[in-house]
Amino acid sequence: MGMHDRAHIVWDWNGTLFHDNDAIIGATNAAFAELGLAPITLEQYRSLYCVPVPKFYERLLGRLPSDAEWELMDGVFHRYYAEHRVRCGLTEGAEELLAGWRSAGHSQSLLSMYGHEELVPLVRGFGIEAHFIRVDGRTGPSGGSKAEHMVRHLEALAGVVEPARTVVIGDAADDALAARHVGARAVLYTGGSHSRASLVDAGVPVVDTLAEAVAEARRVAA
Repeated sequence: MGMHDRAHIVWDWNGTLFHDNDAIIGATNAAFAELGLAPITLEQYRSLYCVPVPKFYERLLGRLPSDAEWELMDGVFHRYYAEHRVRCGLTEGAEELLAGWRSAGHSQSLLSMYGHEELVPLVRGFGIEAHFIRVDGRTGPSGGSKAEHMVRHLEALAGVVEPARTVVIGDAADDALAARHVGARAVLYTGGSHSRASLVDAGVPVVDTLAEAVAEARRVAA
Protein backbone atom coordinates (compact mmCIF):
# COMPACT_ATOMS: atom_id res chain seq x y z
CA MET A 1 0.00 0.00 0.00
CA GLY A 2 1.56 3.29 -1.14
CA MET A 3 1.30 6.77 0.29
CA HIS A 4 -1.65 7.70 -1.91
CA ASP A 5 -3.61 4.59 -0.93
CA ARG A 6 -3.78 5.13 2.82
CA ALA A 7 -5.01 7.72 5.26
CA HIS A 8 -2.98 9.05 8.16
CA ILE A 9 -4.05 10.22 11.62
CA VAL A 10 -2.00 12.61 13.72
CA TRP A 11 -3.18 12.01 17.27
CA ASP A 12 -3.08 14.52 20.07
CA TRP A 13 -2.07 13.15 23.49
CA ASN A 14 -3.30 15.14 26.51
CA GLY A 15 -7.09 15.06 26.74
CA THR A 16 -7.37 12.86 23.63
CA LEU A 17 -5.55 9.53 23.82
CA PHE A 18 -4.47 10.23 27.41
CA HIS A 19 -7.42 10.89 29.74
CA ASP A 20 -5.68 13.28 32.12
CA ASN A 21 -8.41 15.83 32.86
CA ASP A 22 -8.14 15.39 36.63
CA ALA A 23 -4.39 15.98 36.61
CA ILE A 24 -4.76 19.00 34.30
CA ILE A 25 -7.40 20.67 36.48
CA GLY A 26 -5.46 19.94 39.66
CA ALA A 27 -2.27 21.37 38.15
CA THR A 28 -4.10 24.43 36.84
CA ASN A 29 -5.61 25.15 40.25
CA ALA A 30 -2.23 24.65 41.93
CA ALA A 31 -0.78 27.24 39.54
CA PHE A 32 -3.69 29.61 40.18
CA ALA A 33 -3.17 29.35 43.93
CA GLU A 34 0.30 30.87 43.50
CA LEU A 35 -1.37 34.12 42.41
CA GLY A 36 -4.26 33.91 44.85
CA LEU A 37 -6.81 32.93 42.22
CA ALA A 38 -9.80 30.81 43.21
CA PRO A 39 -9.91 27.23 41.89
CA ILE A 40 -12.02 26.46 38.83
CA THR A 41 -14.07 23.45 37.80
CA LEU A 42 -13.59 21.29 34.71
CA GLU A 43 -16.62 22.98 33.12
CA GLN A 44 -15.14 26.44 33.74
CA TYR A 45 -11.79 25.29 32.40
CA ARG A 46 -13.37 23.96 29.20
CA SER A 47 -15.28 27.20 28.62
CA LEU A 48 -12.25 29.45 29.18
CA TYR A 49 -9.21 27.49 28.02
CA CYS A 50 -7.38 28.77 24.95
CA VAL A 51 -3.96 28.77 23.30
CA PRO A 52 -1.52 30.44 23.76
CA VAL A 53 -1.89 29.57 27.45
CA PRO A 54 -1.01 33.06 28.79
CA LYS A 55 -4.23 34.27 27.09
CA PHE A 56 -6.12 31.70 29.15
CA TYR A 57 -4.61 33.18 32.31
CA GLU A 58 -5.52 36.66 31.05
CA ARG A 59 -9.19 35.65 30.97
CA LEU A 60 -8.99 34.89 34.68
CA LEU A 61 -6.60 37.63 35.82
CA GLY A 62 -8.05 40.38 33.68
CA ARG A 63 -4.53 40.96 32.34
CA LEU A 64 -1.66 38.98 30.90
CA PRO A 65 0.59 37.49 33.59
CA SER A 66 4.01 39.07 33.92
CA ASP A 67 7.02 37.07 32.79
CA ALA A 68 7.79 36.24 36.43
CA GLU A 69 4.19 35.18 37.11
CA TRP A 70 4.12 33.03 33.99
CA GLU A 71 7.37 31.32 34.91
CA LEU A 72 6.10 30.64 38.44
CA MET A 73 2.70 29.31 37.32
CA ASP A 74 4.17 27.22 34.52
CA GLY A 75 6.68 25.62 36.89
CA VAL A 76 4.03 24.81 39.50
CA PHE A 77 1.72 23.41 36.83
CA HIS A 78 4.31 21.00 35.45
CA ARG A 79 5.50 19.85 38.87
CA TYR A 80 1.96 19.09 40.02
CA TYR A 81 1.05 17.44 36.70
CA ALA A 82 4.12 15.18 36.74
CA GLU A 83 3.19 13.99 40.22
CA HIS A 84 -0.48 13.29 39.47
CA ARG A 85 -0.40 12.00 35.88
CA VAL A 86 0.50 8.55 37.22
CA ARG A 87 -3.13 8.12 38.28
CA CYS A 88 -4.37 8.72 34.72
CA GLY A 89 -4.83 6.20 31.92
CA LEU A 90 -5.65 5.94 28.24
CA THR A 91 -9.06 7.08 27.08
CA GLU A 92 -11.55 4.22 26.93
CA GLY A 93 -11.14 2.20 23.73
CA ALA A 94 -8.00 4.06 22.61
CA GLU A 95 -5.72 1.04 22.40
CA GLU A 96 -8.23 -0.95 20.34
CA LEU A 97 -8.76 1.97 17.96
CA LEU A 98 -5.02 2.41 17.44
CA ALA A 99 -4.61 -1.29 16.70
CA GLY A 100 -7.60 -1.32 14.37
CA TRP A 101 -6.44 1.66 12.33
CA ARG A 102 -3.00 0.13 11.95
CA SER A 103 -4.32 -3.31 11.01
CA ALA A 104 -6.51 -1.68 8.32
CA GLY A 105 -3.27 -0.64 6.59
CA HIS A 106 -3.35 3.04 7.52
CA SER A 107 -0.67 4.98 9.37
CA GLN A 108 -0.75 7.16 12.47
CA SER A 109 1.58 9.35 14.48
CA LEU A 110 1.48 11.29 17.71
CA LEU A 111 2.15 15.00 18.18
CA SER A 112 1.79 16.53 21.61
CA MET A 113 2.53 19.86 23.25
CA TYR A 114 3.70 17.89 26.26
CA GLY A 115 7.51 17.92 26.56
CA HIS A 116 9.18 15.37 24.29
CA GLU A 117 11.46 13.90 26.95
CA GLU A 118 8.49 13.25 29.24
CA LEU A 119 6.11 12.12 26.49
CA VAL A 120 8.12 9.30 24.92
CA PRO A 121 8.57 7.14 28.05
CA LEU A 122 4.94 7.75 29.01
CA VAL A 123 3.69 6.48 25.64
CA ARG A 124 6.13 3.58 25.80
CA GLY A 125 4.89 2.68 29.27
CA PHE A 126 1.37 2.13 27.93
CA GLY A 127 2.70 -0.32 25.34
CA ILE A 128 1.31 1.60 22.36
CA GLU A 129 4.46 3.09 20.82
CA ALA A 130 4.57 0.49 18.03
CA HIS A 131 1.27 1.76 16.62
CA PHE A 132 2.88 5.09 15.63
CA ILE A 133 5.33 5.77 12.83
CA ARG A 134 6.50 8.86 14.72
CA VAL A 135 6.06 10.30 18.22
CA ASP A 136 6.87 13.96 18.80
CA GLY A 137 6.47 16.04 21.93
CA ARG A 138 7.03 19.74 22.39
CA THR A 139 10.55 21.11 22.13
CA GLY A 140 11.22 24.61 23.41
CA PRO A 141 9.08 26.76 25.72
CA SER A 142 5.58 25.68 26.72
CA GLY A 143 2.39 27.65 26.20
CA GLY A 144 2.43 28.25 22.45
CA SER A 145 0.46 26.98 19.46
CA LYS A 146 0.85 23.57 17.84
CA ALA A 147 0.97 24.92 14.27
CA GLU A 148 4.75 25.17 13.82
CA HIS A 149 5.26 21.86 15.60
CA MET A 150 2.80 20.32 13.10
CA VAL A 151 4.84 21.69 10.20
CA ARG A 152 8.00 20.00 11.50
CA HIS A 153 6.10 16.80 12.31
CA LEU A 154 4.77 16.39 8.77
CA GLU A 155 8.05 17.49 7.21
CA ALA A 156 9.68 14.60 9.06
CA LEU A 157 7.08 12.28 7.49
CA ALA A 158 7.43 13.65 3.95
CA GLY A 159 7.27 10.88 1.38
CA VAL A 160 5.39 8.65 3.81
CA VAL A 161 2.36 10.79 4.67
CA GLU A 162 0.30 12.96 2.34
CA PRO A 163 -1.10 16.09 4.10
CA ALA A 164 -4.28 16.00 2.00
CA ARG A 165 -5.08 12.54 3.39
CA THR A 166 -4.04 13.39 6.94
CA VAL A 167 -6.54 13.97 9.75
CA VAL A 168 -5.59 15.52 13.08
CA ILE A 169 -7.62 14.19 16.02
CA GLY A 170 -7.45 16.38 19.10
CA ASP A 171 -9.46 17.98 21.88
CA ALA A 172 -8.64 21.66 21.32
CA ALA A 173 -9.44 24.29 18.73
CA ASP A 174 -5.68 24.73 18.31
CA ASP A 175 -5.53 21.21 16.82
CA ALA A 176 -7.84 22.35 14.03
CA LEU A 177 -5.74 25.46 13.45
CA ALA A 178 -2.57 23.36 13.28
CA ALA A 179 -4.20 20.99 10.78
CA ARG A 180 -5.33 23.86 8.58
CA HIS A 181 -1.81 25.32 8.73
CA VAL A 182 -0.39 22.26 6.93
CA GLY A 183 -3.31 21.48 4.61
CA ALA A 184 -4.68 18.60 6.68
CA ARG A 185 -8.17 17.93 8.03
CA ALA A 186 -9.21 17.81 11.69
CA VAL A 187 -11.76 16.11 13.92
CA LEU A 188 -12.24 17.44 17.45
CA TYR A 189 -13.15 15.34 20.48
CA THR A 190 -15.25 16.77 23.33
CA GLY A 191 -13.71 14.68 26.12
CA GLY A 192 -10.73 16.93 26.79
CA SER A 193 -9.91 20.57 27.38
CA HIS A 194 -12.53 22.49 25.38
CA SER A 195 -16.30 22.89 25.56
CA ARG A 196 -18.35 21.65 22.62
CA ALA A 197 -19.35 25.25 21.82
CA SER A 198 -15.75 26.38 21.45
CA LEU A 199 -14.89 23.34 19.34
CA VAL A 200 -17.84 23.90 17.00
CA ASP A 201 -16.52 27.41 16.38
CA ALA A 202 -13.40 25.83 14.82
CA GLY A 203 -15.51 24.80 11.83
CA VAL A 204 -14.54 21.11 11.71
CA PRO A 205 -16.39 17.90 12.71
CA VAL A 206 -16.90 17.58 16.48
CA VAL A 207 -17.54 14.18 18.10
CA ASP A 208 -18.08 12.78 21.59
CA THR A 209 -16.03 9.57 21.40
CA LEU A 210 -12.72 8.50 19.91
CA ALA A 211 -14.52 5.78 17.96
CA GLU A 212 -16.59 8.47 16.26
CA ALA A 213 -13.41 10.47 15.64
CA VAL A 214 -11.75 7.56 13.84
CA ALA A 215 -14.88 6.89 11.78
CA GLU A 216 -15.00 10.55 10.78
CA ALA A 217 -11.28 10.53 9.96
CA ARG A 218 -11.84 7.54 7.70
CA ARG A 219 -14.65 9.41 5.93
CA VAL A 220 -12.93 12.75 5.40
CA ALA A 221 -9.62 11.18 4.32
CA ALA A 222 -11.26 8.92 1.74
